[in-house]
Formats: sequence, structure tokens, C-alpha cells
Amino acid sequence: MGEESAMGTLPRYPLIFNPKARSQRGQRTLRFLMERANRFALYATNHADEARELAARFAAAGEPIVVAAGGDGTLNGVVKGLAGSSTILGVLPAGTMNVFARELGIPWDNLTRAFEILEKGLVREVDLFQANGAPFIQMAGVGFDAMVIEETTWESKKMLGPLAYLLAAVKVLGERPPKMEVICSDGRREEGVAVLAGNGSLYGGQFRLFRNADNRDSKLDVLVFKEAGYRLVLDSLRGLAQGGMDLADSTVYFQAEEFKVVVDREVPVEVDGDLLGRSREIRFAESSCRLRVIAPETPTVSWFAEAVKALLQWPRRPAEFQAPRVG
Repeated sequence: MGEESAMGTLPRYPLIFNPKARSQRGQRTLRFLMERANRFALYATNHADEARELAARFAAAGEPIVVAAGGDGTLNGVVKGLAGSSTILGVLPAGTMNVFARELGIPWDNLTRAFEILEKGLVREVDLFQANGAPFIQMAGVGFDAMVIEETTWESKKMLGPLAYLLAAVKVLGERPPKMEVICSDGRREEGVAVLAGNGSLYGGQFRLFRNADNRDSKLDVLVFKEAGYRLVLDSLRGLAQGGMDLADSTVYFQAEEFKVVVDREVPVEVDGDLLGRSREIRFAESSCRLRVIAPETPTVSWFAEAVKALLQWPRRPAEFQAPRVG
């Protein structure tokens, strides 16, 4: 799990990207890549499955490095294609959230600085986990958040943006929650209505949902939600404001190397924000091979992340002025 140098100077290696030519971000990304055409062989894709197929083809051909330029969907497709190979992943974050880039400390809002990370070529190994055989690098969800993704249509996202997820969440909150049991390989058992598993600490961008997570410790951080409905949302917000989801009263937070979730009915499952399908039993385990990725030696902290962190922690009363908890 050490670090190494990919190579002294970058060759012209495959770069997989989703142009999204109609968006300003897509146009800026395309111009950036074309200005560096001597560094990359560009391969455009329309969706994550094409990205996966391309990445798998390059890995099978023995390409040393494959770069993903785009959002989390494009990145996840490339990761699935590289899973099990020794091909190194390069990341040029060009999406909206860029969660994995943030997790690794890659400048997620500046392509020029992210490209400088690629040129330095420092390689890290990170854990790669699977949910029912589907690889994921950041997180996975069973129940509530996957239900929201399932309810959110492409048309609504195009029209409403992030509001589409909020409207879908309101609908899901009114439904009868599933009953599920988490069974760990060490014998631990927990019951709840929704489960989130984090390989990294971040969820949905800036939210540090799994504060003890380390994507090089061969463990998943697991959150089991005990309550459904609006209690789930309120406790989640309270936990985030207090600095950790494990501080919410209706959640259980622990680490596990391997576990399964058994549900009383088929429920949606998502990995890295993509809907995997529906299932009544979901098995989580580490992949046989870790993922090799180019990342900075020292993570880059954005001013926005620090501002959000400060906002969530303010106002905080000094310990000597806090009233003691009763009971």
C-alpha cells in the first residue's frame, strides 16, 4: 500500500471522456484536452458502460495508464473496466461533484492543477470493494438513498437539477420502509431500514459522512439507519452538523471487512451513485486487487471545503458553557 512514481514523463496515453458538448463545462474540458492533444489519445463516450468497455480493452492490451476525464459516472465506468488489472488510473475531474477526486486530494475544480498531478505521476494504491460483484471505490447504499436515485428520472434532473433528488426523497420518505439486517463476518448483527457503506469519507461531494474512513485500510465504514421517515433526515442533518453521522441517535456506525445485508423485500442498491439494481441480499467484500491511481502526495484542501466545515461547526459553545446531558 505504498507509493511509487508512474514514470518520469507522461507518454501519449488513452484518455476516456464524456464530451457533453452542449454544456459550458463540457466545452471548456474539450478545449483543455485539445490543447494537450500531444499528451492524450482521446476516446469519447456517451455513457458509463462505454467507458467501462474501453477501459477494459486498454487494460487487456497492457496499457500502463488510462485517464478518466469527466464526472463520477465516467470515472466509475473506467474503474470497473480497470478492476483486477495492474493498469494505473489517472483522473482529470470535469464533473459536478468529483467525489473521488476530492477524496484523494486531487484539485477537483481546476483542470490545470489536476493535470500537474498527472505529470508528477505519484501512484497510490486504494481499496476496491464489491457489492454483489460490482466494484466501487467510494461508497454504496442499500435502501433509502438508492431509492431516491431510482425515483429520480433523467428528465427531472435535466429540468430541476439537484431539486429533482429532493422531490424524489420527499416521495420515498412517505413509503413503508424495508426491514434489513446487517450480518458481518465477525458475527456482529444490526437491524435497520437503510445502510450506507463508505470506502472513503465523503458522500455527495463535501459531506464527510464517514469520518473514520480510510480507503487503504481494507475496511468499509458502515452506517445503519434505525429510523425511517423524517426522523432519518433530521438525524442525518443533526449528525452532519455535529461533525459525524455516528453522533446521530438513530444510527449505528462501525467498520467491517466483509458483511451482507438481508432485506425483507427487494430494494434498490447503488454503487458510487449509479443504480445497480434491486436485490434482497447484498454481499460486500474487498476485491482481490487494489486500484492503482495517480494522486498527490499531500491532499489539496479547497477553501470551499474549509468554509463548509466551519459553517457546520458554528456556532459552537465552549465546553464550560455547555449544559450537561441528563440521562
